[in-house]
Amino acid sequence: MPTDTKSHPWMALSAPGAIDAMLAEIGASTVAELFEQIPQDHYRKTPLDMPPALTSEMELRRDLVTRLKRNGDCEVNLSFLGAGVWQHHVPAVVDEIVGRTEFATNVWGSYQSDHGRNQAWFEFSSQLGALLNLDVVQLPVYSWGCAIGHAMRMAARITGRSKVLVSQLSDPERLSVIRTYCQPRDMDGSIEVVTLAADPATGRLDLEDLKAKLGDDVAAVYFENPAYLGTIESEATQISKLARAAGAETIVGVDPASLGVITAPGDYGADIVTGPVQPLGVHMQCGGGAGGFIASRDEERYVRTYNGFLVSIAETQREGEFGFGLACPHQNSYGMREDGNDWTGNSTYLWAIAAAVYMSLLGPEGFAELGRLIVSRARYAARLLADIPGVSVVWPDGHFKEFVVNFDSTGKSVAEINTALRTHGIFGGKDISDEGLNLGQSALYCVTEVHTAADIRRLCDTLKEVLA
Repeated sequence: MPTDTKSHPWMALSAPGAIDAMLAEIGASTVAELFEQIPQDHYRKTPLDMPPALTSEMELRRDLVTRLKRNGDCEVNLSFLGAGVWQHHVPAVVDEIVGRTEFATNVWGSYQSDHGRNQAWFEFSSQLGALLNLDVVQLPVYSWGCAIGHAMRMAARITGRSKVLVSQLSDPERLSVIRTYCQPRDMDGSIEVVTLAADPATGRLDLEDLKAKLGDDVAAVYFENPAYLGTIESEATQISKLARAAGAETIVGVDPASLGVITAPGDYGADIVTGPVQPLGVHMQCGGGAGGFIASRDEERYVRTYNGFLVSIAETQREGEFGFGLACPHQNSYGMREDGNDWTGNSTYLWAIAAAVYMSLLGPEGFAELGRLIVSRARYAARLLADIPGVSVVWPDGHFKEFVVNFDSTGKSVAEINTALRTHGIFGGKDISDEGLNLGQSALYCVTEVHTAADIRRLCDTLKEVLA
């Protein structure tokens, strides 16, 4: 008896007979036989309550557009959300280039058909390396959290140790990804994640707690600069020295948009650097557009521990011409499968091209101008917010792009305030009151180059109204 009698209008392999043909090819009698290793109690007991398939493209489009209109986007609304995906200006030429078919459709392909893909990837790595003052930059992985996880596993492979130290004020989402990469304790490759205390007066790492927890079992110290809550780590050089003295690697997380005004990690002793690529010309994409880079010095002990693709340049037989290709490709999961350093997926390579275009447009002066603009507007916003009765800015001195705003004295919760702001077409800061950071009713506000002085005054005037 056939297992399918009618094809789904938008699923090619649902045509009548397709499933039976595939089952016959692999020698299975039923679809259930393919998944017999899955325990029965893992299966859903009742079918999903799905609407009937829309057989008309016109009906489908109308249904999708109607649903999408229910969303509130940051083009119509004024947004002060950040915390991992930030609203930055994306020049039109970036979209033009990443939308070209030789890039947008070329997931992989041979060297003969890449149409400059490897060269574009090399430009990404070389430009970002110049920003970081490091020599080796891997093609981006799925997210910043994934990049941190891979970097910690790199440090464990280099040192032979199995403990990493991170700030207690870390982003819970990134910390969750880190714990996943470091694996449960009962697994052979488990890495213990230990949190470091933060100075309550500054939000920065407590150096005394760092000294107490550093030992010959620590593979790496990880800190962000700027940090999750926007603070700038003024003792970055000292942290690196302490880690190196204990035989541990220093892993730094950095927002590349800050590098026009903040010292490059390579200049204060970072061994491995991670960060997001989304600020470099990638749209927010409904919360997507994510990707994370990994970088290091050009030393064999680091290069041999990367998990993904490194693009290099070489001279050719014709003078003045260069070739671009993958370096050390055998050590990832494409070359060695389960014996590779770590799993390597297709990842977010298109965003590497977007970032290459973006960085080439800005140049050194452009990054400096961008950084100064963000700092000045964030400070302006923090000053105006702090003048509102009942509102205070936590750690007002020294922050980049993001800062913590406390509402304890207003008598209202962040959730209530954000709901009220939404009725005025404003997305307030990220509610961090339930993240276990001991900051009370606080929100993480983000201000970038897209926010004008008028936008900031509108936020403050609206806050005064909803708090009255």
